[in-house]
Amino acid sequence: MQVATGKSVLNGIAIGKIKVFRAPKMEISDRLVEDVQAEVERFQAAREKAIDQQNNLYEKAKKTAGEESAEIFSVHVMMLEDDDLIEATEEIITGQKHCAEYAVKEAFDNQAQVFAAMEDAYFQARSADVLDIEQAVLNALLGIDEDSLQGTEPAILMAEDFAPSETVRLDKSLLLGMITREGSTNSHTAILARSMGLPAIVQCKEAVEDWDGKLGIIDGYNHCVYVDPTPDLLESLTKRQKEDEAKRALLAELKGKDNTTIDGTTVKLYANIGGPSDIGLVQQNDAGGVGLFRSEFVYLNSKDYPTEEEQFTAYKHVLETLAPKQVVIRTCDIGADKMVDYMKLDKEENPALGYRAIRICLTRKDFFKTQLRA
Repeated sequence: MQVATGKSVLNGIAIGKIKVFRAPKMEISDRLVEDVQAEVERFQAAREKAIDQQNNLYEKAKKTAGEESAEIFSVHVMMLEDDDLIEATEEIITGQKHCAEYAVKEAFDNQAQVFAAMEDAYFQARSADVLDIEQAVLNALLGIDEDSLQGTEPAILMAEDFAPSETVRLDKSLLLGMITREGSTNSHTAILARSMGLPAIVQCKEAVEDWDGKLGIIDGYNHCVYVDPTPDLLESLTKRQKEDEAKRALLAELKGKDNTTIDGTTVKLYANIGGPSDIGLVQQNDAGGVGLFRSEFVYLNSKDYPTEEEQFTAYKHVLETLAPKQVVIRTCDIGADKMVDYMKLDKEENPALGYRAIRICLTRKDFFKTQLRA
C-alpha cells in the first residue's frame, strides 16, 4: 500500500479505480501571416465561440453546483471581453504578423503570469482561470472537440490539474473523486468540487501515472490518498463512506422544513464557514444563516497584513450573497495551528492555550482596528 498526502477540498471518502486524465496535446505554431486582418477575424470568431461556450457552462454549473459556484464562468466571460487582453493579442497579430494561435498563447500566458506573481493567494489562483479561457480560444481556433476524456467506467480522476471548464464538463455519474498534483484549495475548480460534493485532494506531489488502473481511496478527513489499500483499510473506509451517505440522505430529507421541536420550540440551525468559497454549501444545505464566519482566511491567504479595503470586499461579498440571513463574523483567530510568517509569532509548547486570537488582537491594536473598521 502507498500513502500520499495533499490538501483536502472536502471531508469525505471516495473509493474506486484511478484513471489518469490526459488532455489532448496541442502544438502551437509560430508561423507568420500576410493577411493580418483575416487572422484578427479568426481570433475574434474563436473568442466569440469561447464566450458562448462559457455561457453554456454557466448554465450547466448552476444546475450541478449552484449559482454561486457557477459565477466563475461569468468571470471567464468578462476576461474574454477584457479590452487590454484583446488588444495585446491583436497587437501580436498585426504588429508581429504572427498567427492567431501563437498570439493567443503569448498574450494569455503573459496575463496568467501576472496573476501568478501576485502576493494575494486568491489572485494567484486566477492564473488558472486565464489558462482555462486560453484553452477554450485555442480549441476553437484549432477545431478541437472537448468531449469527455474520462472513459466509460466510474473512476477517481487524476491529473496535473483540472480547469473549471473541464470539471463542469465531466460526467458526474462516472466521477468518484479527483486527485491533482497542482492546484489549490482556493481555485475555482476546488470550489466547484466542494459544491458538487466531490472528495478531492490537491497538491498531491507524490501522485504518479503508475497509479493508472490501480484501486485508490481518497480520504478527505486525513488529507491523503491510499493506493492499493490493505483489505482491513478498504473495509474500514467503505464502512465510513456508507455512514457518510446515510447521513447525507437523512439531512436531505430535512431541507426546507422548520427547525421546531415537538414542544414547539424553534431552533436556529446556522453553518460555520471558513471563507467565501463555502457560501454555495450554506445555500445548498438550507442553513438559516452563518453562526461562525472564520475571518482569518484573509490573513492566511495573504503574504502581508490585508488592507481594510481587501477585508471589506471579502466580508461584503459574503453578507450580500447570503442576505437577509444573519452572518456572525469572528475576529481574527491567528495562532496555534494557523500561523502566518509576517506576524512573526514565536512557537509555544502549548499554542492552543497561549498567545493567539484575541490576545494577539489586543496587543497589536493597529491590525485589529483595521479589521474592525472593515
